[in-house]
Amino acid sequence: MIVEPKVKGFICTTAHPVGCAVNVEKQIEYVKSKGSFEGAKKVLVLGASTGYGLASRIIAAFGMGASTIGVSFEKEAKGKRTATPGFYNTKAFDEFAKREGIYAKSLNGDAFSEKMKDDVINLIREDLGKIDLVVYSLAAPRRTTPDGTTYTSALKTVGEPFTQKNWNLGDNTISDATITVANDDEIMSTIKVMGGEDWSDWIDALTDADVLSENAVTVAYSYIGPELTYPIYHDGTIGQAKAHLKKTAKEITSRYEDRGIKAFVSVNKALVTQASTAIPVVPLYLSVLYKIMKDKGIHEGCIEQMDRLYRTKLYSEKGYMIEGDGMLHVDDYEMREDVQTEVMKVWNEIDSESLFRLADTEGYWLDFYQMFGFRIDGVDYSADVEV
Repeated sequence: MIVEPKVKGFICTTAHPVGCAVNVEKQIEYVKSKGSFEGAKKVLVLGASTGYGLASRIIAAFGMGASTIGVSFEKEAKGKRTATPGFYNTKAFDEFAKREGIYAKSLNGDAFSEKMKDDVINLIREDLGKIDLVVYSLAAPRRTTPDGTTYTSALKTVGEPFTQKNWNLGDNTISDATITVANDDEIMSTIKVMGGEDWSDWIDALTDADVLSENAVTVAYSYIGPELTYPIYHDGTIGQAKAHLKKTAKEITSRYEDRGIKAFVSVNKALVTQASTAIPVVPLYLSVLYKIMKDKGIHEGCIEQMDRLYRTKLYSEKGYMIEGDGMLHVDDYEMREDVQTEVMKVWNEIDSESLFRLADTEGYWLDFYQMFGFRIDGVDYSADVEV
C-alpha cells in the first residue's frame, strides 16, 4: 500500500518501511565514512531500535566491527496498520549487518522483564560467550517490576509549578504552558521507570550469569540541559530519575570494582525524539537551539553525536573522557556559553509573529518526520510498499 504520515498532536501513527531502511543506511554510511576504530567487540544494546540506542548499535557494528545483540519492544504491522518505526529500523539493521558478515541478532520484547533477561543471557552464552559493552537506552513510559507492580512515569515538576513559553505545534502560536507539581507517588514511579534500578538489575543478572567480561563497560544516557529547562530535566520528576541514574552508575562501578566493570552516564545534547516532542516548552527550545547551532556549524544529529561519544569520549586513546561531575558529556556544544547566551536572547524575544524567523521550525519537523521514515531523500513515497 502507499504509506503516508498520519500525525496526531506529537505522535505519528504510521511508519514507512523503505524510509526507515534508507534512514538506517544513511547512518551506517556516515559511520563508515569516519573509518573504523578500536573499541568493544561484543555489545548488548537495550533499547536498540530508535534514537540513541539505534545509533549506538550502528556505531558498534560498523565503526568498531562488533557483534551486537539488540533488545527492543516493537509492534509488527497488522492489516492496514504499519509496524512501528523501530520494527522497520531493526529489520533493516539486521539485513545490512548480515550483508557485511557482521553478527547481529535482535530480540523483541519487554526489556524490563525477567524473561527477557534470561533470553538474552542464554543467547550470549550460545553465540558470544561474554559481552564487553552494555548500552542502556530504554525510553519507556511504564515498567512492570518482577513482583508484578506496574509503574508509570509522570512528566511533572517537584516543589512548585513551572510556567514558560511553549510552541503550540497545532496552530504555530506561542503561549504559556504550565507543568503541574508531582506528588510523592508520581516521583517514586518516575524513578522506578526512568532511573537506574533496571539498569542495575541487568548488570547484576549478566554478572551473576558470568556473561559479562572483566573490565566491561556499561553506559546509560541522560540529559540535563540549561537552566531554562531545569524545572523539567534537573529538578522535576525526570530530573529525579536522572539523578538516580547517576547514583546507580557509581554504585555499579563500586560493586564490581574487583572485576574492573565501569558504569558511566553520558549526558547528551537536546534532540527531537518521540519522548521530547511530548514535553511542553521543549519543542520551542529545540527549534531555537537548532537554528543557533546550525548557524555556528556545530549542530549534531543523533548519529553524529553518538559517533563522537564513542570515538572521542568512551574509547578515546587517552582513556575515558570524564568531566568533573563524573559523567561523559556530548552536550558540550549545546552548553557552550555563546550558544546559551544567544538562546536566552532569542527566547526573551520570540513570539508567535517571529517564530518562523527566530526558530528552526522546519528542522524540527524534518527530524520529527524522519524518525518515522518520512521526508528521507531518495525514497519514492508515491510507490506501493509492503508493510
